[in-house]
Amino acid sequence: MDILLLILGFSCIITGLFGSFLPVLPGPSVSWVGLALLYFTKAVPANYWILGIALLITVVISVLDYVIPAKGTKRFGGSSYGIWGTNIGLVIGILAPIPFGFLIGPFVGALIGELIYDFKDHNRALKAAAGSFVGFLASSFMKFVVCVMYLGLFLWIVWQYKSELF
Repeated sequence: MDILLLILGFSCIITGLFGSFLPVLPGPSVSWVGLALLYFTKAVPANYWILGIALLITVVISVLDYVIPAKGTKRFGGSSYGIWGTNIGLVIGILAPIPFGFLIGPFVGALIGELIYDFKDHNRALKAAAGSFVGFLASSFMKFVVCVMYLGLFLWIVWQYKSELF
């Protein structure tokens, strides 16, 4: 049973890492679940401080995940069309067989979204697309750093209790 929880927890941590860039997966939340699953094993005693602080960080990051791209887009004069375009462009960029699609897709998506919003002002659309893209990169990087920290914490705890787990 402990091995199953360990494997499931590690799978959640890795899924959370991917989720830090994919808009359909809540990366830090999934990684936190993986960390919590580790504490459900009989070998690892519950540490509510670690889980509580990690949960607080997850909640703050989840809120900021919505605020940062919107602020980046608004700061550069964009609209909600640019935000939606960024997310749609990311999904298409990941699925498209082009190099660096996950970087090109959000920018092109934001640009198309802004052009749909206001087709006549190309400069504003380009500036807003850049703002949406910068907001997306900042938000994704922040989530990725948190997920990597959770992975490190997970591995450290597993290493500490390896004799009891295996």
